[in-house]
Amino acid sequence: MSFHEIRFPASLSFGSVGGPERRTDVVTLANGFEERNTPWAHSRRRYDAGLGMRSLDDVEILISFFEARRGQMFGFRWKDWSDFKSGRASAEISCEDQVIAIADGRTSEFPLVKTYQSGAFSYVRPIKKPVPGTVRIGVEQDELREALDYEVDTASGMVRFLKTPAETMRITAGYEFDVPVRFDTDRIQTSVASFQAGDVPNVPVVEVRV
Repeated sequence: MSFHEIRFPASLSFGSVGGPERRTDVVTLANGFEERNTPWAHSRRRYDAGLGMRSLDDVEILISFFEARRGQMFGFRWKDWSDFKSGRASAEISCEDQVIAIADGRTSEFPLVKTYQSGAFSYVRPIKKPVPGTVRIGVEQDELREALDYEVDTASGMVRFLKTPAETMRITAGYEFDVPVRFDTDRIQTSVASFQAGDVPNVPVVEVRV
């Protein structure tokens, strides 16, 4: 897949609007009941990068970034300011934030995940783009040391232990993460007069599967 491991300027994504979307097929039966199904196991996020533009300098940065990605051609990292940590947005990252696996005594590689809980129901989201230098890993409440005990592939979200954890041990993680996205357009239209009048360009961004 064509992907650039570079983050869209965080100062420009701050103020953008967006979030997760689902695809649900709803069929209303003759008796009035519904059947609902979804072909998507995971949600997909969309954003509007144009709302983060505050000056003509920002527009210039956007155009340079857009051209370097060749429009929709290459994906990139995006910081979702409403959801970019393993724990609460106001809390410090802890190795206890998320349970990512229960060791089986044989597996030494585990993917990072984030669980969204509501009542008795939950959704487990794969985390593919952790932010380098932010990942903290623990085993049974003991925090480990990166490079000495484990390695993190920040391009895929995989954690590899240098020594396989013993069976039934609880593996936990804390991290910041980006969303893999691409531009959802091959054209950006800007006007100096319009921008000065408060009309910002529309720059749609959509999450990609990696």
